[in-house]
Amino acid sequence: MAMQFTPEGVSMAHVRQVTDSKPLVTFCATSPAKAVEAPVLEKLLKAHHLDRYKGSFLLNSDEYQMLVVEAPNVPAAELKTAVRWRIKDMVDFAVDDATVDVLDIPADKSAQSRNRSLYAVAARNMVIKKRMADFDVARLPVSVIDIPELAQRNIASLLEDKGRGMALLSFDEHGGLLTFTFDGELYSARHIDIPLSQLNQQDSEQRQRHFDRITLELQRSMDHFERQFSFITINKLVLAPLPPEVNLEAYLATNLYLPISTLNLDEIFDFSTVSGVGPAQRMRCFLVLGAALRTEDTAQ
Repeated sequence: MAMQFTPEGVSMAHVRQVTDSKPLVTFCATSPAKAVEAPVLEKLLKAHHLDRYKGSFLLNSDEYQMLVVEAPNVPAAELKTAVRWRIKDMVDFAVDDATVDVLDIPADKSAQSRNRSLYAVAARNMVIKKRMADFDVARLPVSVIDIPELAQRNIASLLEDKGRGMALLSFDEHGGLLTFTFDGELYSARHIDIPLSQLNQQDSEQRQRHFDRITLELQRSMDHFERQFSFITINKLVLAPLPPEVNLEAYLATNLYLPISTLNLDEIFDFSTVSGVGPAQRMRCFLVLGAALRTEDTAQ
């Protein structure tokens, strides 16, 4: 059971893997901001018989920092400690008051050995402790603390063409998230500081400026990715579901060289067992659906 808590409310999803078929969505819902409060959350979970599952929650983009660092040459058991020391001057809070984890960035298997890079993810302990306390009150055990980059990676793994990488771009009220994946692995991620509400405004000139900036960010990110990971060919850019009136796909298609499409979540998920979950609700649940795809194989 995956959840994401934001000032706007909570998004929740549960997905069951099905052999030789699309993942089955058994629950998908959004609730208003008051559901973030632990007692309300407990009632919500019981009402939908979700208290029998273990929970995971997504940190919001302003609740952690994700940094690329060179992997320290230390035994695996000492890796997180060494990374914690390495990033102490790179984060904007005291690393002693943070939870730190690492994620490997795969290298070119055909290339000669080179320095290994990894992602270091650091989150303030106070943020995690507050959320864990809410889960304790709601009597839901927490199995995973996740981040949007990995949730988006999980969805991208269902969309990749064999032997090719892809870019996936989503927007919510925290801004845009661009990920580059290949063979089910996350290689690069970039945040774009333009929230969804700014793409959905009526002022056409303002929207045009946002579209221009997004295009420039995409071009720069793709150029950088091609230089850094020349062994991967990115063959498409997929947009996460957006309100129809935004129409970002049409604009990008005329300004970028890659094939561009907007994801229809019905193409990769089976929503047949959940009723009343319309396009707007599915759009808000995009990242928690990705987080709910997590298996032991996607534990990082």
